Amino acid sequence: MPKVSQAHLDARRQQIVDAARARFASHGFARTSMADIVTESGLSNGAIYRYFKSKDEIVVAVCEEGTEALPEALTAEAVAGFLAFVRARARESDHGRLVAQIYAEAAVSPPLAAVVQRQLAAMRDAVAGLVPESRRPQAAQIAEGFVALCMSYSQQLAIRGDLDPAPFTAALMSVIDG
Repeated sequence: MPKVSQAHLDARRQQIVDAARARFASHGFARTSMADIVTESGLSNGAIYRYFKSKDEIVVAVCEEGTEALPEALTAEAVAGFLAFVRARARESDHGRLVAQIYAEAAVSPPLAAVVQRQLAAMRDAVAGLVPESRRPQAAQIAEGFVALCMSYSQQLAIRGDLDPAPFTAALMSVIDG
């Protein structure tokens, strides 16, 4: 029997994660069963269980892929561009709804909470590295506020729909500029 390539295995795993992401965003974690993921992916039960032992493992895999892009600099233009990107992802792929689901699930799932905590720490560290030299002593506080406001914007997109990022850009610049 021919050996299946690692690229094929990786593609199948990604197919499952993508199907689960779409289903979780539209129906939530609680309203998505393994059978729903099987249907959404077009694969068999056996194929799904070859890669994941449970829905909880799939939830963690979806979350692990969810790293957020950040602005290249902490300027008004770059921050506005970043929030426009977040807004576009929310419109195109229900990313805001998915993030809301992840946060709710992380509140009751220690393994998922650990993933989210690592991602938030990485985001704070990345933002702190972008803080202008004149504000370096406050870098940790700025990064904390920046990430909190960005997460709030994402959550509000999930609940309120397509929101203008301008007020959030102004708030973020106030945090950055002091």
